[in-house]
Amino acid sequence: MRMNMVRARAPVRIDFAGGWTDVARFARESAGAVVNAAISIHSYASVRRTRPEEHAGGRIQIYAADFDLYIEAADIRRLEYDGNADLVKAAIRHLNVDESFLITTRSDAPPGSGLGTSAAMGVALIGALSHLVGRPLLAHEIAEMASEIEREELHILGGKQDQYASAIGGVQFMEFFGDTVRAAPLRLSPATEFALQKHLVLCYTEQSRLSGDVHQRVTEAFRKGDADTTGAIANLKRIAREMKDALLVGDLESFARLMSENWANQKRLHASVTNERIDELFAVAEGAGAAGGKACGAGGGGCLVFIAQPDREHVLRQALRDAGARILDFVFDPHGLVVV
Repeated sequence: MRMNMVRARAPVRIDFAGGWTDVARFARESAGAVVNAAISIHSYASVRRTRPEEHAGGRIQIYAADFDLYIEAADIRRLEYDGNADLVKAAIRHLNVDESFLITTRSDAPPGSGLGTSAAMGVALIGALSHLVGRPLLAHEIAEMASEIEREELHILGGKQDQYASAIGGVQFMEFFGDTVRAAPLRLSPATEFALQKHLVLCYTEQSRLSGDVHQRVTEAFRKGDADTTGAIANLKRIAREMKDALLVGDLESFARLMSENWANQKRLHASVTNERIDELFAVAEGAGAAGGKACGAGGGGCLVFIAQPDREHVLRQALRDAGARILDFVFDPHGLVVV
């Protein structure tokens, strides 16, 4: 059946442990490992076929609502990468959607959040466009395609956990063998899932960051064999596996400790992973009852995630607000990509 309108929604993720080890370069000699969760903060893409009278300026119309940016092109060959909605253009070109349509995008996440927003947008775009042209894909196919577009087409550094978390949803343990991904849902007990969601606090530092900048610096240090960087990568893999085991038995005390150990190793990767503002918010959190915490994504800005001591999350949330951070409410998203 020919569809004239398709809407897609894909969640961002919180990476609890093992981030960086999903990058193929860091997972060749020994497998990478990550624990993450898709959350109810989403990227959205909608595609509507248009009539000839609607596209006097171009058959392809793109509206990026977050930036109030409108782009028109006569056909896919005229879509040039110029820093404006390049991810949207790349998805259109990759799927070879040479039709007349308007595509609209927006995201709930703040800019440079470290939550994998661009990956979620890529997943939503591919989900919407593939359904529009009658070629729906499986979740892992969408994740792989979204990753390929970012890495190969747009030359954005990074791994694959963001795309897989967004496409699949839920709380996941993922392993990475070079470019190969194995994702397994973590079947948490209802009590563990309830307590985990209750005590997690996600905040935005009000500082955006470009993960590619941090990735470039860490990759270069790893390539040169920097001992701190290579040692930290090995530790991050171990921490993710230990965290998986802790969650499966409901040991949130160990989960909190491992989050903090993960953060200590993140900071070993490169000085740019943290900054004065991040350090200030960690000090505030620790004084207000945080049992553990880390920066999301590559670090250097964006979001921080903490787990509060039992029944202290309200104190932690207020202290972070008072320090100028923005609290982002969420629950886990078990669905992943949704297309209607």
